[in-house]
Amino acid sequence: MHLILTGATGLVGSAVLDAMIKTKDITKISIISRRPVKMAEDAKDPRINVILHKDFEKYDSELLNQLQGATGCVWALGISQNAVGKEEYVKITKDFPLAAAASFQTLSPSSSSSSPDQNKEPFRFIYVSGEGTTTTPLSSKPLISRLTTPWFAIIKGQAELALSQLSSPTFLPFSMRPAFIDAAAHPAIHPYIPKVFGLYTLSNCVLGPPIRVGYKKMWSPTEHLGKFLVEMAMGKWDKTIKKEAEASNGKGFEKLEGGSVVVGNEGWRRIASLEG
Repeated sequence: MHLILTGATGLVGSAVLDAMIKTKDITKISIISRRPVKMAEDAKDPRINVILHKDFEKYDSELLNQLQGATGCVWALGISQNAVGKEEYVKITKDFPLAAAASFQTLSPSSSSSSPDQNKEPFRFIYVSGEGTTTTPLSSKPLISRLTTPWFAIIKGQAELALSQLSSPTFLPFSMRPAFIDAAAHPAIHPYIPKVFGLYTLSNCVLGPPIRVGYKKMWSPTEHLGKFLVEMAMGKWDKTIKKEAEASNGKGFEKLEGGSVVVGNEGWRRIASLEG
């Protein structure tokens, strides 16, 4: 099995790469990155191919040829809304994954046929979104919600909806909304994750202990999160996610217009049998 990963130098991407390396059923790992990936270099794993790429809105034939045979992608590329301007945030958060998804539709073995073989593997595109994201238009919200909904929630929601419109029997987009992403108990990725300081570090120190103990439905420990995202890309959770999304009590799952499913933090924790 051949999987694609973006955002491999970030927190979630590092967790996903660690899980991919540990998954023996994966025969090839293609990392698309703007810069070298230290974890990949240190792993010295012959399955890993790092493709240095600068323009995440364009995918030429040379790059796509290196991705042939891939059946899934974990799109973990992202950035804080506070780190860039609004225009750049929209480009990174929405435009980049949409451009990639449109290009990756050609990678599915069954997409080349006018009569897709139902037994062939569809391509799964796993978009890492975030808890608090909304797909409800601001115009439909009460005034207080319109004034308080954060920018990231709006843009990520727009990306989720746009990806859902690309759904087909040969291309399955999913959105995953982790909450408090916590690498404290995941030492394998500590040397590789971005070093953050200031308010973010303070909030982790203050919020981390009570969330881990008393509010686990908002807890996203990276080792479990990375493994679950990889298993989503491999198709191991397709049936369970579909069942949960269609159930009247499918708390933690949301089916979008177009057919895609959003997996909330409480939802993936429950079906992955994590406590809380």
